[in-house]
Order: sequence, then structure tokens, then C-alpha cells
Amino acid sequence: MKTVQGMLEEANAAVPRVSPDDAKKLVGKADVLFLDVREPPEVAASGKVPGAVAVPRGLVEFRADSASAMHDKAFDKAKTVVAYCASGGRSALVLKTLKDMGYEKVLNLGGFKGWVDAGGEVEKA
Repeated sequence: MKTVQGMLEEANAAVPRVSPDDAKKLVGKADVLFLDVREPPEVAASGKVPGAVAVPRGLVEFRADSASAMHDKAFDKAKTVVAYCASGGRSALVLKTLKDMGYEKVLNLGGFKGWVDAGGEVEKA
């Protein structure tokens, strides 16, 4: 039986991290999707990375699957997906799932606070 800790360890082993400074260089690039997987009240309270698509963790698979009626065209397997949440756990789990769905280029930015602390720009949601 899997535990949350085991699932996080597996996800973190499968998904590379990206530093806030390196992620800043990716903002605004057409071949990069920034993905905020926090819940809507979290995003509303603190804002998000400029241009990020905000999709709560529980809906990502439906938005990412091109065969789903809920598919979001921002999701494209040719793009690099840079995801983040509050601490990096939810984003790691989401990115592991996206890898399982065929998204090959995924990076975990970790927690939004790290982005802000590194001077990353914030867009009001």
C-alpha cells in the first residue's frame, strides 16, 4: 500500500526541479506552460506567475487530456510544463501524473512563496 510520503518521494524522483531564477527565464515563452495547481481561494489571495494557467490539482487530468470534454487548449504535450503550488507537493504529484499521460517536459517550481521570495513577478488572479 502506498502512503502520501511514498507517493511524494516517487514523484520528486521522477520530476526535475527548476529554481525560481531559472524559471523566470521561461515566463512568457510560447513553448512553456506555467501551471498553478492551488485551489482558487489560494490563487485569489496571493496572485500567480504572470500568464500561468490556474487549474486546481483535482481537475488537471481532465484539462490535460485532449480527448476530454474539459480539455484546455493551453495544455500541449510539445510544451514544457512548469508547475507550482504552495509547497511543491501537489505540483510534484500533478507533474508525475502528466508524465504518465505523455507530457515529457515537466519541471517542478515548488512553492509559490519561493517564487515571490526570489523576486518573481506576480499577476493578480
